[in-house]
Amino acid sequence: MASNTISFLPISICSSQICNENPHNSSLLSLPLSSFYGNKLLISYSKLRTLSIKGNNPSKNVTVLSTLPTKKYTSQNIPKWSARAIRSFGLGELEARKLKYPNTGTDALLMGILIEGTSPAAKFLRANGITFFKVREETVNLLGKSEMYFFSPEHPPLTEQAQRALDWAVEEKLKSGDSGEITTTHILLGTWSEKESAGRKILETLGFNDDKAKEVAESMNEDVALSFK
Repeated sequence: MASNTISFLPISICSSQICNENPHNSSLLSLPLSSFYGNKLLISYSKLRTLSIKGNNPSKNVTVLSTLPTKKYTSQNIPKWSARAIRSFGLGELEARKLKYPNTGTDALLMGILIEGTSPAAKFLRANGITFFKVREETVNLLGKSEMYFFSPEHPPLTEQAQRALDWAVEEKLKSGDSGEITTTHILLGTWSEKESAGRKILETLGFNDDKAKEVAESMNEDVALSFK
């Protein structure tokens, strides 16, 4: 039977639901039969901190993010990313594909935060008049539209600026000494730290500034050091 590969957003899994269909692999978990339109799925957790999901009617292989790409650190050496941060990244990557961009940039990271919408960072942006539709419009104004017949890769690679923004988020979390998760707030401030990036230019156009960045850091995570100043 042919297998398909699809992208999927992070999901919560109860580790106590051990699958009985493969007693030789305790890393396999079982989802309810109603998941994925009634298809029973097997989920395995890999060493790369991603989830591989296999369905049996029809067979599907699904990649589920459980961490974000970092250049300076291995996943074993950094705190966990929050579920909202991972969802935001996945949604931003998807938006880059919708716009047919070849890469996932800081603009996409920003849009992902707003599409996910439930994080303190997203709520702060909306409270200050920065919405997804405004960011998307400014993104197209700044970067332009892609050619009609161009198709983005399934996972558009990060731009150098977007990668540095994620690395900044990790570094600031490590500096704080806090044992909590890396959040969308760190991603937002990481985007702001990249002064020549599309994400920062869009934020500046929509009224975000250093004072608002300080307010974000102080109100949501007092231990975040604003080393981008």
